[in-house]
Amino acid sequence: MTTSDATTPADLRGRPRPPVHPRTAPSDPAGLDPVRAALHARIATGPRGAQARVPLVDDAGRLLGPFATMLFSPRIGDAVQQVGAALRTDDDLPPRLRELAVLAVAVHHGSAFEWSAHEGLARDTGLSGAQLQALLDGGVPDGLDEAERVALTTVRALLTRHDLGDGAYATALRALGRDTLAALVWLTGYYSMLATALAVFRPE
Repeated sequence: MTTSDATTPADLRGRPRPPVHPRTAPSDPAGLDPVRAALHARIATGPRGAQARVPLVDDAGRLLGPFATMLFSPRIGDAVQQVGAALRTDDDLPPRLRELAVLAVAVHHGSAFEWSAHEGLARDTGLSGAQLQALLDGGVPDGLDEAERVALTTVRALLTRHDLGDGAYATALRALGRDTLAALVWLTGYYSMLATALAVFRPE
């Protein structure tokens, strides 16, 4: 199945929705201390900003989404954003498999930011509207190869059971290899962490 199917972005049903009542506002860059200002600059002007499909900053230059929350604890936030940068470019995560996994995390946690940030990237890797709808519906999309199907099953197991049984582990190891499986575990934890931060702080 390809992106030439009849499902357009507007046709997708059940996308995660943002919270109605934000709890935190983005930080004004002019008021940041040196540690937070340096982290702001690394995120806003680094490779992530150039590659993002949704804005990382607003018209006032304030960080948005989970990146705004990283400024609340900047030393830890810096380490967190470096993990994200590594996952985004790691050769052990094929792009389509990676985007499937991220969207599965977004659906599980109901993370509107994660879904909106990665839906376009997923389409760029060849995932169709019908396949994205299947993810939103909690199903397994048609047209996935074995590694992608196993990766999706693995991510969902990690999200719901926080573990893999011996059989599931053996299947994942055979289909993905140790290095890709490890990267997938880190990815699931990373995007779950971002979703949790977004749910707690509810940035504008």
